[in-house]
Formats: sequence, structure tokens, C-alpha cells
Amino acid sequence: MRLSVNGQEVYAYTGGKTFNQELPTVVFIHGAQHDHSVWALQSRYLAHHGYGVLALDLPGHGKSSGAALASVEEIAAWVIAVLDAAGVAKAALIGHSMGSLIALECAGTQPARVGKLALIGTAAPMRVSEELLGATRDNEPLAQDMVNIWSHSTYAAKPSSPGPGFWIVGSNLRLMQRIKPGVMQVDFKACNAYAKAKERAAQVTCPALLVLGENDMMTHPKGARDLQAGIQGQRTVLVKSSGHALMAEQPDAVLDALKAFLAA
Repeated sequence: MRLSVNGQEVYAYTGGKTFNQELPTVVFIHGAQHDHSVWALQSRYLAHHGYGVLALDLPGHGKSSGAALASVEEIAAWVIAVLDAAGVAKAALIGHSMGSLIALECAGTQPARVGKLALIGTAAPMRVSEELLGATRDNEPLAQDMVNIWSHSTYAAKPSSPGPGFWIVGSNLRLMQRIKPGVMQVDFKACNAYAKAKERAAQVTCPALLVLGENDMMTHPKGARDLQAGIQGQRTVLVKSSGHALMAEQPDAVLDALKAFLAA
């Protein structure tokens, strides 16, 4: 599905179904140096089980045009503009990593637009090391390797993927390599600079779910403690045998958590 926001084309994957705004809407927001494809299993399942799905490509990522936006706040405002363009009054927001900060910002500042909030692989603050930030500026292939290694709990997960012959570590690297040069530094600087997570957590009024990877080296489960304390009534699911790339390493566990949360 293609929409227009601020004069730029927006691509949203709808899970193999024509988007129907009369159904409960679920919006998926990917993380840094990624696109909508990280939600392949979860978005397609929900689209075929009673939900209207918009798995977004953020500006400058994947099939969406324009430049990557420089702050979490800017991207959150853009997400609300996408809802307007799609004719959606209220949606459940599901965000991974940087996407979780974007979803949180939306829920805190626009509570009337967010019916449910799911934060996957999240932390607050989401600090980025000087070494990694420097690599995103000076040696992007090195930065991609660093992130790819740190995002997975093992180099060759067993059974690796529900699809035979699919290598999740290699696939994630190729995805990062397809994103436009320069976007990686913009994304990681936005994560590092975002300082409103605790404030926004206290403003969340909708049901909230945190899904954390037991072995996550990018956003360690301990990094979510302020969110757990600040979001009233939140529920946390700790996914075993998973690093930061939860949707790929443990796709069924993530889907099960989301199904139960959205149905409640």
C-alpha cells in the first residue's frame, strides 16, 4: 500500500490483504537500519486473522521516499500523519528497538490515537556506544557487522528459522546493506539522543506489553526497568534463547505474545 505524507511516498506492507480501515488497525514500526520485512511473519498472520495491518517503511528506508528523519519525535509525528493519510482514528502500535521509542512517543503525546502499545527489544535510555556511533559515520560496513553480531544470541541458531535454508544472521546483514548509505548514523543518533522515554512512559494510558530478549546485547532486559516501572499496568514477556532480533530468532514466541495481547 502506498500513501502520501508531507509530499513524500510512504510504503506500508499490508500482510497480503487489502487494507481495511474498518478492522482493528495494527501498525508495525521497524528499528534502525531496517524496513517492514522484519515483521514478515507477525504482520502476515494478523492480516489474515481479523486485523488491518500497516507495516511501515520509515522515511528513507525500504520503499518509502524522502530522507531519514533525525529524531524520534519527528518520526512519531510522521507516524500520526500516516494514520491520518490511511484514515485510521486509532491503532495498536508495535515497535522494535528504535521503533519502540517511536511508538512510545506516539502513545505519550497522542493517547487518543493509540489503543494498545507493544514495545519489543526496548530500553530507556537507548544509549549507543561512541565506538558504534563512530563506525556508523566512518565505516558503515563495520557498524553493520557489529550490530548484526550483537543482535543475535548465536551465530547459527537452531533450528535457525521455520523456513528451511533460511539463515537469519545472513539475511539481517543483507537487509542492512540494502538501506541507503548514511541512514544508519541518522537512526542510531536518534536513538542515542532520545531523552523523553521516562516522561512518555508515565503518560501512557492504553494497555502496554514489553517483549524482551533474554540474551539481548543491544537492549539488555535490565534497560527496560524504567519503562516497566513507569508504564502503569504494563505486562512483560521475557523470550528465552533470543537476542535483539526477536522477530527472526523466536518468531512464534513474539507472535504468540502479540496475539494474546491484542485479543485481550
